[in-house]
Amino acid sequence: MPSARPFVVPANQRADTTSLLTSAGAATYASTLHDVVDDVAARLAAVTQPWSGASREQLGALVDAVDLDAPGAGTTAALRETAELYATHAVWFHDPAYAAHLNCPVVLPAVGAEAMLAAINTSVDTYDQSTVATLMERRLVAWTAARVGYPAGDGVFTSGGTQSNLQALFLAREHAIERELVGGAPGRGSVLPRLRVLTSASSHFSVERSAFLLGLGEDAVMAVRTDGDGRLDPEALAGALADVDAAGDVVMAVVATAGTTDRGCVDPLAAVADACDVAGVWLHVDAAYGCGLLVSRTRRHLLAGIERSRSVTVDYHKAFFQPVSASALLVRDPRDLARVAWHADYLNPRENAEPNQVDKSLQTTRRFDALKLWATLRALGPDGIGAMVDDVCDLAAAVHTDLADDPELRVVGRTDLSTVLFRYEPAGLAPEHADRLVPLVRRVLFESGRTLVAKTVIDGVPCLKLTLLNPAVTLADVRRVLDLVRTTAQALVEQDEMLSDDTGAGR
Repeated sequence: MPSARPFVVPANQRADTTSLLTSAGAATYASTLHDVVDDVAARLAAVTQPWSGASREQLGALVDAVDLDAPGAGTTAALRETAELYATHAVWFHDPAYAAHLNCPVVLPAVGAEAMLAAINTSVDTYDQSTVATLMERRLVAWTAARVGYPAGDGVFTSGGTQSNLQALFLAREHAIERELVGGAPGRGSVLPRLRVLTSASSHFSVERSAFLLGLGEDAVMAVRTDGDGRLDPEALAGALADVDAAGDVVMAVVATAGTTDRGCVDPLAAVADACDVAGVWLHVDAAYGCGLLVSRTRRHLLAGIERSRSVTVDYHKAFFQPVSASALLVRDPRDLARVAWHADYLNPRENAEPNQVDKSLQTTRRFDALKLWATLRALGPDGIGAMVDDVCDLAAAVHTDLADDPELRVVGRTDLSTVLFRYEPAGLAPEHADRLVPLVRRVLFESGRTLVAKTVIDGVPCLKLTLLNPAVTLADVRRVLDLVRTTAQALVEQDEMLSDDTGAGR
C-alpha cells in the first residue's frame, strides 16, 4: 500500500519553464510528450491487476498532501508527480481482471488522435475555429447515420449518452409542444404537465433525469412492462399509449433501449416502431451500449427497426473502443436539430452561411472528439471494429455456456451483448445469505485491487455483473475472475457472522 508521504520536488528541478505550447517550444513539446508516453508505456507493461487497492483514506491523504498554492515546480517535475499520484492509482481498463462497468480499453489510432487534438485544441462550435474539423465531424455523423438507416440524417457529437438522451428528449418535447399548440392548446404552460415519456424499467437513468431537467411532472416517465429478459413489451407499450391518450395526456416520446445497462438486452425495435407509428409519437433509441452492432457482421440484425426511429444515441466510447468522451445524437430529419439553434452576433449570426455546429449542439465550446473515430476507421475499417464487437459478444456467450452447469455460480438472465449476470448460490446456502454475499464479494475484491466486478439488482435479486468489453480477454481470463469470486464467497461463507450482520451487506 502507498504511504501518505507528500511528493517533494528536488530543489535542483524547480527551474522556471515555458509551459505554453508554441512553435518556439516544439522541441520541448516533443521531449515532454515522449517522457509521458514512455512512463505510461512502462506502467502498461507492468500492470498485474486493475488497480492498486489503496484505501480511500490513503488516497485522500496523498491528494491532500499536494500543496496547490506552492511555487511552480516546472513541467517535468509536475508531470512526474502527477503520474505518481494519478497513474499509480488509476483503474486500468485494459487489464483482463477488469470486468465491472461499460469501460473499454482504447485502440491505438484513437490514442494517437487524442494527443493530436489535445495539442491543437480545436473547438468545433463554429467553422472559423475549426475549418476542416467541422467537415470531418459532419462526414462521420453522416457515416453513422447511414449505418443506422438515416440516409438523409444529421446529428452532432456530444459528451456522452446522458447528454445525447437529454438533447433527444428536448427535441421531442419541443416537437410535442409545437404539435399541441397547433391543435389549439392555450400555451406551453398548459402542455408541459401533460407530457409523458414511455420507456421500460430497464432504460438508463438519464431518461428520468432528463425529464426532471426538462421541467416535466414527477409522474411524466412511465415504466412499461417488460418480458422475462427485461426487453420492452410491444403489446404493453401499445396499451400504455392508448391509456395516455384516453387520459387526455400527450406521449412526448417513447424511449427504446438497444443494450440495457444491466442485462445488455436489445428491445424489439421493429415491433416498438410499429406501436409508435400507429400512435404517431416520437421514437428515440438509446443505443449507447449497443451501437457497436452497427458494424457487427453477425449481430446487426438485432438492430432491425432502428431506422424507423426519429433519433438515436450512440456512444463510441463504449462500443467503438474510443477514449472518453465520444458520443453522438443522430436524427432522421435534419430539421429536428433546428430546435436547439440559438444565435449570437459575436458567434453565429443568422446571416452567416458557414456550417456552425453550435446551431445543433447544447454545448458551445466542444472538443474535436470525432478525430479519434476518424483515425480508428481509417486504421481498422468498420469490419475491424465490428470484429472486436463480435469478439466480446462471443466471449459473453461462451461464459454463459461455461456457467450453465456450474454447481456454485448461477447465471441470472440472458444477454444480447457482452454482459454476464450471476450469483454465488451453491446448494444449501440460504437465498438471503446469497443476497448478502453480493455486495460483500464485490467490496472485498475491489479493496484488494485484484479484480473489479459490478453489482446490480434484477427483479429484486442482487447479482454480480461482468461487463466484457475487452476483445483481448479470453475465456481463461474470465475463468480466473470467476475463481476469485468463488474463493472470496467461500471464505465469506465460512465467516457466518458476516452473513448475519445486516450492517455488513451495505458497505
